Amino acid sequence: MADRVGSARIRWSEDSDSARNLTVRSISRYPVAPSVPVFGAKAKAESRRMLEKVPIFSSLTERQINRLAQGLLEKDFTVGTTVVKQGEKGIGFYLILDGGVEVRRRGRKLATLGPGDFFGEMALFENEARTADVVATKPTKCAVLSVWEFWGYAMSQPKMLRGMLAEMAHRLSETNRALTE
Repeated sequence: MADRVGSARIRWSEDSDSARNLTVRSISRYPVAPSVPVFGAKAKAESRRMLEKVPIFSSLTERQINRLAQGLLEKDFTVGTTVVKQGEKGIGFYLILDGGVEVRRRGRKLATLGPGDFFGEMALFENEARTADVVATKPTKCAVLSVWEFWGYAMSQPKMLRGMLAEMAHRLSETNRALTE
């Protein structure tokens, strides 16, 4: 029986006289490539600083940013590696710590991103297919915030979600204005 969103309680017995509890932090049907937690004070501080600059996280408190930063995993990509593939379901948000990537749709270059840039933020809110490929053009290191890590924390933070949704609505309004001008 789940005792809170993002966790499950599993009970098993080794013998008839003993029972143990295990709390599972996340369960997902999505495959995850090997990653490592963001280690080191300098790397953690840099990741937090970069997260604060991401528009959808701009309304978060320092405590909320720190908590999200705890859930980041570091992932390295070699030149030519497809980081995310168009048409596949997104598993999270990527923040580029070092290196560079190109965003491509049907082979056409849409954007070049580097340290401090991000992609995949919509995967945190919708279970839709990726709209473009993202390919490493240099050896690249990303901090990755998975959907399940994000929602495991966000479900207990309604004020945080309201602030994020307000920022998304603002960005959508700006996009609509730009398209109608």
